[in-house]
Amino acid sequence: MSLRFVPQKAHPSHTSLETSAPSAPGVHDTLRSRLAETSTPATAAPSKQSVKLQSAHPLEARLVQWRETQDRMKMEMLKRQFGIAEPIRRGMEVKIATAGEWRPAVLGGSSGVHKDILEGRDCEIGWEDVFVGNELREVPGFHAELESKMKMNW
Repeated sequence: MSLRFVPQKAHPSHTSLETSAPSAPGVHDTLRSRLAETSTPATAAPSKQSVKLQSAHPLEARLVQWRETQDRMKMEMLKRQFGIAEPIRRGMEVKIATAGEWRPAVLGGSSGVHKDILEGRDCEIGWEDVFVGNELREVPGFHAELESKMKMNW
């Protein structure tokens, strides 16, 4: 593993057509609405349409992988400095914090603040913090959610 600061080049040639913003379902994405055109060969079935990008900057693909590359570099530096135990310990702490933090959806759901603190992202606000992906879904009842969490829904 090298100490790569920027993600490797990954220029996508195909993407799936989305009707809304990837981070905010149900919200129209004006900037990406005309980036993709569907191309259907005469022999292809209508359900198997390939979507080709018309206009996308090469930097966009790199920025998608930015956070993963930074995390891998950070763990590699910790491994070189303190040994293999430090990245393993931090990974275990993040996993425990993610699994142990549960709050019913009626009360707003879990915020992930403990995981953000352990990963050093407690001062950042991103799309994932605001739009968690279930804005358009119906909120389950408290008792039904608790029963499914505790595996009591026989």
